[in-house]
Amino acid sequence: MADCESELLIESLKAIVGLAGYREGADIESKNYQDVMGARSIPPVLLLRPESTEQVSEILKACHAAGQPVAPQGGMTGLVSAAAPLQGEISLSFERMKKVIEIDPFTSSMTVEAGVELQTIQEKADAHDLLFPLDLGARGSCTIGGNLSTNAGGNRVIRYGMTRELVVGLEAVMADGTIIDGLHKLRKNNTGYDLKQLFIGSEGTLGVITRAVLKLSPKPSSQVVAMCAVNDFAKVADLLVHAQAGLGANLSAFEVVWNNTYKLIDQHVPHATVPMEDHFGFYVLIESMGSHAEKDSDLFLEVLSQASEAKLIEEVIVADSDTKIKNLWTVRDAAAEIYPGVGYMHTYDVSLNVADMGYFGEEVESRLRSEWPDAILGLFGHIGDGNLHIVIHVGEDTLSLHLQIDEIIYGLIQELHGAVSAEHGIGLMKKQFLPYSKSEPEIALMKALKHTMDPQGILNPGRVF
Repeated sequence: MADCESELLIESLKAIVGLAGYREGADIESKNYQDVMGARSIPPVLLLRPESTEQVSEILKACHAAGQPVAPQGGMTGLVSAAAPLQGEISLSFERMKKVIEIDPFTSSMTVEAGVELQTIQEKADAHDLLFPLDLGARGSCTIGGNLSTNAGGNRVIRYGMTRELVVGLEAVMADGTIIDGLHKLRKNNTGYDLKQLFIGSEGTLGVITRAVLKLSPKPSSQVVAMCAVNDFAKVADLLVHAQAGLGANLSAFEVVWNNTYKLIDQHVPHATVPMEDHFGFYVLIESMGSHAEKDSDLFLEVLSQASEAKLIEEVIVADSDTKIKNLWTVRDAAAEIYPGVGYMHTYDVSLNVADMGYFGEEVESRLRSEWPDAILGLFGHIGDGNLHIVIHVGEDTLSLHLQIDEIIYGLIQELHGAVSAEHGIGLMKKQFLPYSKSEPEIALMKALKHTMDPQGILNPGRVF
């Protein structure tokens, strides 16, 4: 684009959003371009902060006509370098679109703008005795638009599903500015293609999500949590099946921390107090949520007693108060908070069949240590839905050795027919490994969709593939 054309575009974009709706130059804060993973820090040409869907539409219409690339962004908490701008891109932030438009108790739904933080949605639902079950560590800063665009997972997928299963209706703006208005509350709507699913999980490459109707659930009136010590992964897998059979729909979380991570939590996360000795192979957090406190507690204890009798667990600690429940969850959440005490750690998010996870844990550590014998690494994850996380520090060169570590971990994932991403997306950091989990025809279809919906290639170019 010629300089004069670029200047005209910039001025027209500023006019669309008004004086409060943009930042440029030194006025752009690093939070709008600093990459969480430490890989990029490129200020955008212009930071746009629209306050309505109509403004988003006008922005994209102008950028589409000019061939100007745009990087949509929410809370900037992603871990695959999808939202921070590349050279020459304009950032499109939803930080001024934070309205909770409506809470409808009759359809158990909430209509929100894309910039609303996840924690705000949780709290608004709770105030109406309802539950929005999506939950992750970045809840206070991540936004629902980002959660939707990455199809976020989190702690309770085993019961409530991924983000795409928590959406009733959606509004999105296509690359050319066309508004797709699917903001309905109908739980049953079988009128052709489910277009909202094109935008959910597409990481802002097919369209920009502006508003959503979210599915709420009845607020559980009971919560029981236990941490179980287990010696080997075969028993972890058997315990999962046992908990699913015994607790049924009440099973809301099944989180597993490997011994290596448990020790790192004890060493490096002072606000988390580990409840057991560190000589067991695995530590399993099981959570039950239901609507009959006494019955649910009795059932939970019976299931744990049966597991103990079957020699599936060695020790168990049951949290019998809100404080103790919080303390056990703090230990689990601390698995993602080890790095300040260790140093820079790469974080991996993969998906596997549960039956392969025991082998994967042993084999991936063996392969990594054959290259870096003194590596500091840990494994943990949402094992109930097949999601495993790996954190690793191999020394001062950890950041620059990223691709070598990737090849080892994703190579093993490919061998086991797993997915290189379970819940964080592809972004820039995983796109070269997409063929490890997607076939050529699948990738070709994805590219065809991209070309059809964004022929100028202006939406998050270079991400995903």
